[in-house]
Amino acid sequence: MRMGIIADVHGNVEALNACIEALHAANVSRLVCLGDIVGYGAEPNECCDVIRSVCDTTVLGNHDAMVVGLLDLESCHEAAQQGIRYAAGQLTVENIEWLKSLQYRADEDDTTFCHGSPLDAEEFDYVFTLRAGAELNETYDALSRVSFVGHSHLTVAYLVTNRMVLQLSAPLFQLHNGVKYVFNCGSVGQPRDRDHRACCVVYDDQEQTVTYLRVAYDIRSASEKIVRAGLPSIFAERLYSGT
Repeated sequence: MRMGIIADVHGNVEALNACIEALHAANVSRLVCLGDIVGYGAEPNECCDVIRSVCDTTVLGNHDAMVVGLLDLESCHEAAQQGIRYAAGQLTVENIEWLKSLQYRADEDDTTFCHGSPLDAEEFDYVFTLRAGAELNETYDALSRVSFVGHSHLTVAYLVTNRMVLQLSAPLFQLHNGVKYVFNCGSVGQPRDRDHRACCVVYDDQEQTVTYLRVAYDIRSASEKIVRAGLPSIFAERLYSGT
């Protein structure tokens, strides 16, 4: 099966639609969303509608949890809080109830999908530092063979054994037996790895490959919507820099 994985859409429907089109062109047979559908961008409701219609599996992100009252708003900075309040005012009752229904993680055939660290999905911890890598090594037995996470907006991956962990970054990975992997899947709607293109992932469980796709989209349209919505201008500016 070829699976398309998206994360951190953050109200950017232009980037979301471009990634979905690219994933279908890559012949994926199903789509998974790793959460943070809302926040930062101007079209949280439209993004929820799209995700609900195309994704077979969706897990809860921290911004999603905050917008429906499952996580304290004070857990993020003031600008992000503005984005959450804006999203809360845009979402339909139906989409709010859908977000409330999402689980923190999904597990399928020794594969885990969650927004933050797979070690405790409800805590929304980041997995992109050497310290986080060491924690993966320390809890090797608790990990699925392959885990896909969001939250960091980065494209860092970890190869984990019961003795060591390697931090890696590449556009294509060939998976090997006898080790485990944790992949940060980048961000659809607000990349922060110095590449402004939207990011999504293809996981082929037959060929045992993980591929990062970078997808161009209409940044100008997405950024202008943010400005018109009265959201913090930094949300629009960083779309151009990918930081």
